Amino acid sequence: MFAVLHIIRKSVATLALRPFLMLAALVLAACQPVSVAAPGGGGTAPSGPVPVALLVPHGSADAQEAQLARDLENAARLAVADLAGVQIDLRVYGTAGQAGQAQQAALNAAADGARIIIGPLHAESANAVAVAMAPRNINVLAFSNNPTIAGGNLFILGQTFQNTANRLADFATRQQKSRIMAVYSDNLAGQLGRTAIEQAVRDNGATLAGSVGYEFSQEGVIDAIPKIKTAAETNAADAIFLTANSAGALPLFTQMLPENGLGPDRVQYIGLSRWDTPPQTLDLPGVQGGWFALPDPARASQFTQRFSAAYGNVPHPIASLSYDGIAAVGALVKSGNREALGRAALTQSAGFQGVSGVFRFRPDGSNERGLAVATIRDRRVTILSPAPQSFGGAGF
Repeated sequence: MFAVLHIIRKSVATLALRPFLMLAALVLAACQPVSVAAPGGGGTAPSGPVPVALLVPHGSADAQEAQLARDLENAARLAVADLAGVQIDLRVYGTAGQAGQAQQAALNAAADGARIIIGPLHAESANAVAVAMAPRNINVLAFSNNPTIAGGNLFILGQTFQNTANRLADFATRQQKSRIMAVYSDNLAGQLGRTAIEQAVRDNGATLAGSVGYEFSQEGVIDAIPKIKTAAETNAADAIFLTANSAGALPLFTQMLPENGLGPDRVQYIGLSRWDTPPQTLDLPGVQGGWFALPDPARASQFTQRFSAAYGNVPHPIASLSYDGIAAVGALVKSGNREALGRAALTQSAGFQGVSGVFRFRPDGSNERGLAVATIRDRRVTILSPAPQSFGGAGF
């Protein structure tokens, strides 16, 4: 009945909304973000190497997570090699993907003299590490994109739902979409996505034209179709903002909603997740014309090419966050500030910039990233609004 790709349709039975993360090579700037590889930049490097701990899931029983651990370490080493004018003593600690082992690894790193910790991967582990490091005044830059764990000495590097929702809601209102409806799954990721969408709609002056949840299963998606149609028609929605991704409900929604009278001629579809991954998603008829956000494609491609040339494989998307953390630390230390790795330095408004665009930590431990808005036309990604190049301009 459903004309969706077999490779994606197989995964719908287990509907998994995966966190999305961006690629970025970061560097601190005094007033404007600058490239980490740029010469000069001011500041005096310390007399000796700065000890930095990298916590990655080496030792994990999951083969994919073990490969990710290798990519995270390799990306960090690539960043260390790229630094000019400052030396980083990178010390790598395995966590096996477990919170208890991550916390012990952090304690070992602190005993070894680490001044800052980059990682770990999972939100539970990151929280455990931050709790252990707080009495020692050591900040933690975790790979998570979950804002509920951020705050205090814990900062998250991953692209957040709120960041993405804000970018897309801003773009939508500029395109005269004023009544935006949220469709979300009933799991934790869906609830966080719903909150982000609703907040972004309000913050950008649009009207929330209803929120419809669905059970996180194939049957739940099918049962939700008439509810979504009724709510959209009753509330005169001109856009539907979906939390679903390609590995989950997106293929079904983008086929069944148009089949039930909610085609792109009536509503604009917007995605909280990226609609260009995996590449087979581009072939789905229902995603054509939809809007989603992503890092600057050209800059992200540069990182991928450099990593592949150095290590012989395409990096996991999360791996670039390891480069982010090292490059940011290196630039902060090069500034010569005695409190270079403290909260004030980490959260300064100028932020960082790299191959995927501008980025900065917020005082609450979350982050803002410069994102492009894209659509799919004739099975190809087309950029509708480029990623901003600095904070304060269009796109923020």
